[in-house]
Amino acid sequence: MADLTLLYQTLAKPLTQVSLASVLLVLILASYFILSFTELSLLRKTYNACNEYGKFAYSCFLKPHTGDGSGGQQAALESFYKTQASIYDATRSRLLQGREDMLALVAAQVRHRVETGKIEHKPIWVDIGGGTGWNIEQMQEQVDVPNFFHAVYLVDLSTSLCDVARERFRRLGWHNVHVVCQDARAFRLSDYEAGADGSKAQFSIGKSVYDEQSGETMRADLLTMSYSLSMIPEFHSAIDSVTHLLGADGVVGVVDFYVQNQVEFQSRNYMGGAIDRHCMWISRVFWRTWFELDRVNLESARRDYIEYKFGTILSTNRRCHLVGFRIPYYIFVGCAKDSSTSLQQLAALDASVTESPFISALDLHSKSANKPRRDSTQERHSKAFESAVVNLAASLPLPSAYYQNNKTRIYYDETLQKHRQFNDEYIYAFTWEDSRTDSRLLKINSDDVILAITSAGDNILSYALEGPKRIHAVDLNPSQNHLLELKVAAYRSLEYQDFWKLFGEGKHPDFHNLLMKRLSPHLSSQAFDFWLHNGATAFSKGLYFTGGSRHAIQLVQWLGKLLGIRQDMLRLASAQTLAEQRDIWFKRVRRVLLSRLLAYFVIGSERFLWKALGVPSEQRAMIEEDFKKQAGQEPITAREGVEVSGVKSGQAIWNYGVQTLDPVIEQTLIGEDNHYYLVCLLGHYTPRSHPTYLAPRSHARLSSSTSPLTNLRIHTDELSEVFARMQRASLTIAVLMDSMDWFTPGSEAAPQQVKAVNAALKMGGRVLLRSAGVSPWYVKVFEAEGFSAKRVAVRGLATPCTDRVNMYASTWICTKVGEC
Repeated sequence: MADLTLLYQTLAKPLTQVSLASVLLVLILASYFILSFTELSLLRKTYNACNEYGKFAYSCFLKPHTGDGSGGQQAALESFYKTQASIYDATRSRLLQGREDMLALVAAQVRHRVETGKIEHKPIWVDIGGGTGWNIEQMQEQVDVPNFFHAVYLVDLSTSLCDVARERFRRLGWHNVHVVCQDARAFRLSDYEAGADGSKAQFSIGKSVYDEQSGETMRADLLTMSYSLSMIPEFHSAIDSVTHLLGADGVVGVVDFYVQNQVEFQSRNYMGGAIDRHCMWISRVFWRTWFELDRVNLESARRDYIEYKFGTILSTNRRCHLVGFRIPYYIFVGCAKDSSTSLQQLAALDASVTESPFISALDLHSKSANKPRRDSTQERHSKAFESAVVNLAASLPLPSAYYQNNKTRIYYDETLQKHRQFNDEYIYAFTWEDSRTDSRLLKINSDDVILAITSAGDNILSYALEGPKRIHAVDLNPSQNHLLELKVAAYRSLEYQDFWKLFGEGKHPDFHNLLMKRLSPHLSSQAFDFWLHNGATAFSKGLYFTGGSRHAIQLVQWLGKLLGIRQDMLRLASAQTLAEQRDIWFKRVRRVLLSRLLAYFVIGSERFLWKALGVPSEQRAMIEEDFKKQAGQEPITAREGVEVSGVKSGQAIWNYGVQTLDPVIEQTLIGEDNHYYLVCLLGHYTPRSHPTYLAPRSHARLSSSTSPLTNLRIHTDELSEVFARMQRASLTIAVLMDSMDWFTPGSEAAPQQVKAVNAALKMGGRVLLRSAGVSPWYVKVFEAEGFSAKRVAVRGLATPCTDRVNMYASTWICTKVGEC
């Protein structure tokens, strides 16, 4: 009572009354001016938004969802959705992210199956938990829904949401879309569908139509579940029913929230990618508790069971960014886990990986009927085959590599530390070996079976243009193989204009859509996941400014800007004659890029050599050793006339740089015929100067229906592991680049690898080696293990420039002349 008296006395004071009146007047005037300069439509939009999100907040956070007290799922769903059915789509656009991407991915997969003849009729789509039909209308962005699909079925248990969906499709006039208000576990396609071929529908009464004796043939070609699996209490039976709905060549797509600890999945080999799959403990506890208030269950068992029941085509883990929070969600694209897969087909694929001449039907046409068959116990199997056999024995899905549309990428265990050490980053965004020189030295023909290190894949594609029988690309770094896989997928799916933007200019403004709609059917799950996480950034700032090699390019460009020679670098890249190029180099650019200070303290450092240039300590030691020998025999004099003495590492690296770059400038025209250095200066290629694989005629050849890329196999492993699993005498060419430089002199590893190379090569087979050393120590190892070695190029006074790159001191061809 005393408080009310005090309030009355305060309000009775003239000063207080004047103050309140002033505040009220200011509010009225402010409202008047705001309303005067605001369109009525905007006011309505603001009011509607406030009203919609108010209903959303009330329905989700305040209103109890007990239904009619029976405990039934349908009653609970109605209690939750009835008051917000009309505003459901408007309030979920920012929360339910990833739906558009999932639809784009499954549409691309189904379209690919139709185009390749795996699906020979108009597809049937069943959207489980489709709610208001938003997904189906959104699919129009990917395909023409009324004409592409024979029929579309939306199955949902909420009558309110189904009413909204029916009204949506009446408005759109889509007569092939049917809304079914039913429990997904009870839905049977044959109860509604007469069949794409017009045959009579079969009805089930008291018996599952999917009983083996029922003769049921109706299956869906596409099944989707968009944020519905997490709301189904009995999810095991629901997933079982969905599994039976899917056709043999059908596609299933799921997008939903989840939380999971890495302990639960770290030993699986069939999940198809683990980038960002692990959720921190606070994220697991908070989001699971929060969503349970609305009967949304985020336990990891739901996703795990989906991955167990289906084969994984694509899988990725994302985060929904909402008002500062990061909510984990996943996208899964799968197929029937036993779709057209058998031990015989696995063996045929394995044969193309190991070059087995016995168990594969791939090369039967080239075999002689009178050729004696050797003991099958000599067969060697790939790790991929062995893992597949283990999974089949345990009734598990096969590794995701087996479910890809193109069997180019061979399975590998991405959880191993030897792969994880690269931290999901490639070192080389472009290849540093001269493909023209390789072609001249190797003389590749249609009978050659080549094994080569992947690097950035440029030379692998150049070899493919020569039309060999098969190419095995090998790299321990998964990301290097992801880059090659992206290039192969681009050949298979993109027109030349988009292809050039990606790998010529290194930039594409619409990479995400290209990845989802066109590239995804041709990528392995791991490669897709990698490029989904990294591609948009890479192709916005420039592909050649990514990877470890970006440090070298960024250093060159930073020095150019800092020291005022950036325009000279651009002039160097556009010089029309060698004389003009030499003049620019020796007068302006050389003093910066070949600065002793830079070589001693930056480029010569062990960390920079490894991170930016991919030079290990063993290779650096070879450079230093050659420098010592040269310094002991005759002084090395730089162009300026300053004698170099001593054996400091920085001096050795500086001298190596001089011997590399000066001859390149003097003998090759960068702007016309040396794209290796052009990309370092510009950060992109030009129509005049680019790798062979980027030429229009190369795109036409490698994107054709008879493309040599069908004979490409990509291995993610050590060279020694791949050689050891190859059939004896199956390879004709091995391109080892500078990999032998990485071995420690005197170790057992080098002789073991040379022996494995010898076993895998046919008699007369050749090994192409490049080395930072003039006379590398391991040449004697090759000669001791059945090879004759010939140095086909060496840097010196007679031949200062060995090829357009000139990065290596010597090049060798080792020919197999005997067994080891």
